[in-house]
Amino acid sequence: MQQLTRFAADYVSYVLKGGTKFYAWMACLAALIIGMMYVFYLQNTDGLIVTGMTSQIHDGLYFANLVFLVGVAAGAVTIVFPAYVYHHEGMHKVTVLGEMLAISAVIMVTMFVFAHMGRPDRLWHMMPIIGIYSLNAMLGWDVLVLMGYLLLNAICGFYYLWTKYTGREVNKKFFMPLVYISIVWALSIHTVTAFLISTMPARPMWFHSMMPIRFITTAFAAGPCLIILAFLIIRNNTKMWVEDSAIKLLTTIITWCLGIALFLTMSEIVVEFYARTEHANGLYYLMFGLHGLTRLVPWFWGALILMVGAFALFLMPSVRNNMKLLPIPCVMAFCGIWIEKGMGLVVPGFIPSPIGEVTEYYPTFVEVLMTLGIWAFGFFILTILLKGAIGILQGEIKYGGAAAAAK
Repeated sequence: MQQLTRFAADYVSYVLKGGTKFYAWMACLAALIIGMMYVFYLQNTDGLIVTGMTSQIHDGLYFANLVFLVGVAAGAVTIVFPAYVYHHEGMHKVTVLGEMLAISAVIMVTMFVFAHMGRPDRLWHMMPIIGIYSLNAMLGWDVLVLMGYLLLNAICGFYYLWTKYTGREVNKKFFMPLVYISIVWALSIHTVTAFLISTMPARPMWFHSMMPIRFITTAFAAGPCLIILAFLIIRNNTKMWVEDSAIKLLTTIITWCLGIALFLTMSEIVVEFYARTEHANGLYYLMFGLHGLTRLVPWFWGALILMVGAFALFLMPSVRNNMKLLPIPCVMAFCGIWIEKGMGLVVPGFIPSPIGEVTEYYPTFVEVLMTLGIWAFGFFILTILLKGAIGILQGEIKYGGAAAAAK
């Protein structure tokens, strides 16, 4: 118990130390978090009427970010799998950083669920077994696998840091089974999320068996993009060096998965429009507009341009292997997938409604600020987790010695 207390105290004291850039970054995030708390108060006093959601379109920006962030959380397996299954040395050194990203992403997912409910006092209904959704509904299974994934990454990540902190060897009989379970579990969280929307016959745009495959491919493209950006920031602002071999492997994974995602998108367009029926109206609205309503059209074409452009850049060795240019396609792919998997997937599923109503949706200021605040909270947690993890990996935090001052 004394070691655990000392571990927590050293971890916190190290994280609280930093330079001007660190404090400025955390202050900006804190400002957005305060804004999020204000609009959350408005939403829970005035009701969901302050959002752009309606009876016809009851899932909007919150649910779109939820779906996307589940993929980001699952994307952490692109580090864990090569490190422990293929024994990639460069990946093995930074595996725990990917687990910290997964923890932060699942926390953000949980917050978007909380924001989307409208009645936080009824959150217990989402708890498996005791809630009304329980395990009889896909939503109950989604909550179950997400909480399980959060627990697995927390145990694996902090147990590994604990052994480094105390100078002990990892107990492989305990640790490795959890690692292998987490690898399989990472696939399950996004598969169940895909089933959550693809099992609705009344929503033709979602109702097809290709949805889980699309979710997995985009997850393994968007997640590594964010991981690469985090690795480059760590290389430039800390003493920890992330090897080029790890980053290059992630770019290879992104290139393949992004290419497959684009192929699946093209296949869906061809199949839906070859013999167009009323079931293709959601996709037609997204691409060209419907009955003069075109608010989402720029979103779709913007996402397509970003994804195709990023794919082309990833195919160029002069860009893919240049650590100064690499952030450009990573940001393009990340933003493109966020649009395609979020606003470009969730909202068109409701347009038109099952009875033929055509209603447009656009997020309000409350939704936008709430979303920015939740992302800020997630990055706030991620910064704390990564900073402490790097300190332990670098030997600046260890049992029996004072935490070194952060640079």
